[in-house]
Amino acid sequence: MSLAEIWQPVSLTLSLAAINTLILLLAGTPIAWWLARSQSRYREMVGAVVSMPLVLPPTVLGFYLLLALGPNGPGGWIAGLWGGRTLAFSFTGLVIGSFFYSLPFMIQPLRNAFAAIGNEPLEAASSLGASNWQRFWRVVLPLARPGYITGAVMTFAHTVGEFGVVLMIGGNIPGQTKVIAIALYDYVERLQWGNAHVLALGMVIFAFVVIAVTLTVDRRLNTPMP
Repeated sequence: MSLAEIWQPVSLTLSLAAINTLILLLAGTPIAWWLARSQSRYREMVGAVVSMPLVLPPTVLGFYLLLALGPNGPGGWIAGLWGGRTLAFSFTGLVIGSFFYSLPFMIQPLRNAFAAIGNEPLEAASSLGASNWQRFWRVVLPLARPGYITGAVMTFAHTVGEFGVVLMIGGNIPGQTKVIAIALYDYVERLQWGNAHVLALGMVIFAFVVIAVTLTVDRRLNTPMP
């Protein structure tokens, strides 16, 4: 058993999960805010599109992402700007695929947290002369903190456990696209049970910690203030 061989997909997966979580925290906030506060008739349609990865088979989403990131799709055109042919089978492609696949795991907790705030705190802040940015930073963010924690934890965990999408658009390239789920599958195919046990047990422990943290945050969110 080579610890260096095992650590490579682990470190790659953790980097992917951290980057994806950060991007979704930034990009997911305005989307979730709009879904929670907008009165547009298109709101639920957009919400349905955002939630589609929850019910779509990962291979379906991975297939269309592969076409989009490939040489004949927008990804090929973008890669051509720096002399490449495709964004598929690259770490950048994994980040893009993980963004779309994990989108509902960030959006839904944030949307629920924003909706739970209601209008009263924002109206009170406005009556005191707070600007839109001040209301967001000083009122919305503190009140929505449990939603941010839940969204970040679930997004990070979901990215760590991805298999179908990353296999379709990333393949099995050591050091570039070979994440934990792909490495585990590869070890099983090669009958390297020792390495497979290490990764599988690590994922079981990780899943337990994620569920425990999520349940704790949810309990605190739903506990009435004294």
